[in-house]
Amino acid sequence: MPVSHHQNIRTFLEYLQFQKRYSENTVEAYKNDLESFSDYLYINYQLSDCVQATTMYIKSWLAGLKEEGLSSRSVNRKISSLKSFYKFQLKQGTLTHSPMATVISPKGGKKLPVYIEKEGMEILSNDEIFPETFRGKTCRLIIELLYNTGIRRSELQNLKTADIDFYNSSIKVLGKGKKERIIPVGTAINNRIKEYIKAKEELKFLIDNEFLLLTEAGRKLSVSFIYQAVKYYLSIVSTADKKSPHVLRHTFATHLMNNGADLNAVKELLGHSSLAATQIYTHNNIEKLKEIFKKAHPKA
Repeated sequence: MPVSHHQNIRTFLEYLQFQKRYSENTVEAYKNDLESFSDYLYINYQLSDCVQATTMYIKSWLAGLKEEGLSSRSVNRKISSLKSFYKFQLKQGTLTHSPMATVISPKGGKKLPVYIEKEGMEILSNDEIFPETFRGKTCRLIIELLYNTGIRRSELQNLKTADIDFYNSSIKVLGKGKKERIIPVGTAINNRIKEYIKAKEELKFLIDNEFLLLTEAGRKLSVSFIYQAVKYYLSIVSTADKKSPHVLRHTFATHLMNNGADLNAVKELLGHSSLAATQIYTHNNIEKLKEIFKKAHPKA
C-alpha cells in the first residue's frame, strides 16, 4: 500500500500551515499533489518516500499527466508544489540537491481576466433587480461588496460586522496568510451596509451572529450561496462562460486600471504579495486601448 502520509510530507504541510500560514485550501492542494506523486512513486518504482525520487521519475510523472490531458496550468501547479517541497527538504538538510533543479514548467497561453463591462455593473446597481426580501438584500450586498472592494469570496464570507468602520468609511479584511488590509468604501456602500444591518435587527434571531452577511435562518453564508447569487445576477448582464465572485474581483481591478489607478495602489487593495500578480490587469488595459484605437483611428 502506498505510504502517502510519509513524515517528510506531513512536516512540510505543517510548515505551510503554521509557519507560512497558508489557507486550508492551499495546504490541501499541496497535500493532494504530493500524495498523488507519492502514490506514483510507490506503484511504479516501489519508493516509499518522495525524497528518494530522481529527476527522471519526476519528469516521467509529469509526462504521464500531460498524456492524460491535464492542462499546462494544472501541471505547473504540481511542479510548483514539488519545487516548494524539495526546497523545504534542502532547508531541513534532508537533501543536498533538489531533483527539481532541471525541471522546466510548460508554457501555457496567458488568459486575460474575465470582467464585466462598466455598463453591465451600472445595470446591477438598479435596486429594482433585487427583490425587497432579506435574501434579495443579501444578494445585492454580495454583488456590491465584491465589485466595490475587490475582496475574495472567502474574505467576503468571513467579513464580520465589527470589521466595518463607518466613521472612516473603510472595511478591515483578513486575507491570505492571515494578513490584514484596510479597504476604503464609498458613502453609498456605507449606507447600504447600514440598511442591511437594520434589516438584520428586524429579524431578531439574527442579531447575535458576528458575521455581516447571513441567510434568512441567521447562519453564515455558504460558498454555494455566494456562487449561486453571483452567477444568477451576472447572467443578467453578461454572456461570459465564467460568472464567479472572482470575476467581480477582476472587474474591480480592471475598472480601476482603465480609469488611471496606480498599479501599486491596486496591488494593495487586492492584497497581492507582489506586483507580478497585479500586472495582468495592465494587459486588460492595453487591450481596451487597442479596441478604442481600432474604432476611432482612421488608419487603424
